[in-house]
Amino acid sequence: MSNGWIEYSVIGVYLVLLIAIGAVVKRFNKDDSDYFRNGCKGTWWLVGASAFMVQFSAWTFTGAAGAAYEAGWSVMIIFMANAAGYLVAGVIFAPWFRQLRVVTVPEAIRARFGPATQQLYAWIFVVLGLAYASLWLFGLSIFCSAVFGYKVEHVVIVIGVIVLIYSTVGGSWAVMATDFLQTLILIPITILMAYLCLRELGGVGGLFSQIDSKGLTDDYAVINKEGRFTGKNTYTWIWASAIFLAQIVKMNTVMASQRYYAVKTGLDARKAALLAGLLMVMGSVIWFIPPMTGRLLFEADVMGVLGMAEDKRKEASYAVASMNLLPVGMTGLMVVAMLSATMSSMDSGLNKNAAMLVRDIIPALARLFGVKMDHAKPRLRMAQIASLGFGLSIIGLTLYFVAQDGKGVFDLMLDVGAMLALPMAIPMLLALLIRRAPAWSAIASITLGFTVSAMGFYSEALFGTTWAFATVVFANSAAGAVGFLLTIPFWPTASPAYQGQVDEFFEKMHRPIDFKAEVGEGNDLSQLKIMGSFAIVIGGFICCLIVLPNPLEGRLGILFVGGFVGVIGGLLYWAGSRAPQPKPEAMGIETAAEPS
Repeated sequence: MSNGWIEYSVIGVYLVLLIAIGAVVKRFNKDDSDYFRNGCKGTWWLVGASAFMVQFSAWTFTGAAGAAYEAGWSVMIIFMANAAGYLVAGVIFAPWFRQLRVVTVPEAIRARFGPATQQLYAWIFVVLGLAYASLWLFGLSIFCSAVFGYKVEHVVIVIGVIVLIYSTVGGSWAVMATDFLQTLILIPITILMAYLCLRELGGVGGLFSQIDSKGLTDDYAVINKEGRFTGKNTYTWIWASAIFLAQIVKMNTVMASQRYYAVKTGLDARKAALLAGLLMVMGSVIWFIPPMTGRLLFEADVMGVLGMAEDKRKEASYAVASMNLLPVGMTGLMVVAMLSATMSSMDSGLNKNAAMLVRDIIPALARLFGVKMDHAKPRLRMAQIASLGFGLSIIGLTLYFVAQDGKGVFDLMLDVGAMLALPMAIPMLLALLIRRAPAWSAIASITLGFTVSAMGFYSEALFGTTWAFATVVFANSAAGAVGFLLTIPFWPTASPAYQGQVDEFFEKMHRPIDFKAEVGEGNDLSQLKIMGSFAIVIGGFICCLIVLPNPLEGRLGILFVGGFVGVIGGLLYWAGSRAPQPKPEAMGIETAAEPS
């Protein structure tokens, strides 16, 4: 970046603000329920924005951008599938998830299937959570090193430490507050990038004209013909169907329910899911114009990126378009958007891992060894220590990947994650829909699912051909569903105690939340004022960048981004400052009787 000190200053101020957010919202944490699920007091807009941010990492601006560079609009299918997953959640499952009335996912699994399945899932979740967080951070650091010139180790340590500090200090409140503010920055800067690209191309008509003149009309079709693309992503109707199935299933199982535990009621959970889906639809339309612009206008620059393998350079297309088109000072904000995308996944995973360790794994080990545990304040301290330990482990594991040059580790772990995620999700969806299944039905389902996954993973050695992505998804889904359904005839063999436990699970899941009776008083106004205050500060800082040497249009672009964040912040602060007017009865004033 030609104006390095300016861009570094923008990034530095943003990272300092993240730490400040954690320090401010720390006061909301009275116990581990506050620390892990906002004490069930999170407003729907706060939780919805966090759910939106958690659903993608920097891969959106790297791997997905590379797919858009190559295949154009086809990559929208993945994010439209995410939006469809949130829509299904908003219509059906999100209220059920909140009404489970638990703190962690394994607690919900225990209530449905008992302690054996709970512990199996808890241990797998923790191991995968550490691996995924490390790989997200590793991938981001490699990208930032190649494209922006940052040292890999510096990115790992700085980003890891920042996430560690605000997540440990503020818990779930800090995670969702930072996710919300990151969303406020992400929306206008990606809108600005899409506008600048279209302006450079000559508008929407110019975009399609350029696609046609470059001979990319067939490649950039939303759905492609069989055989046009080879490898994992074929962009055919079958591939698109598999993507929709996989995303809708994974986003509507007990495994995905924790994001909704923080809201006040089932209705708020529905609103949060629908907001996340709406934001995902909006992003799907505008996120992939810049990488296509990179192919149409800046192909030489993209292919000239050093430090990346030649077949991976297309993943720098979004960043290259940004560096060519954004005004001075805004490239740093684009880096912030990319950092935010990964940090939102890391901090959420860090908080969930700490929750499972403190609430599910340690109590089980304590019972096994006959150790008596206290709760409340001591458990809150334990939660903070667990977050610290996991954060340091993520940084250390990522630095290990860096030292190994990532040889095979990155791709291997992604393959293993894909092999495990869907088979584990299938029984956790069916568990919400089918009551008469024994305690071991989930274990039977994932055992059969893992077997089919292993066959797919080693398909080339076993069958002489590599299974396509769609084949793996459909085979895993069918195997998991069959494994679960085959256990239904054994329901009468379940003990009366277990059958009563399942009845209680379903009764609770469908019973609406009485917020005042079950939780107490909310703190909506405080959330509005705090989020509004930080947004005003961030918006004001961005607006100050108009003093930098830029043409008028560049200054107007800066003003748009800063103004968007600042205006939203002002509206939030104004809404939070409206003190509710006491009712006349509360003031000791008698009111006239209503006429009959």
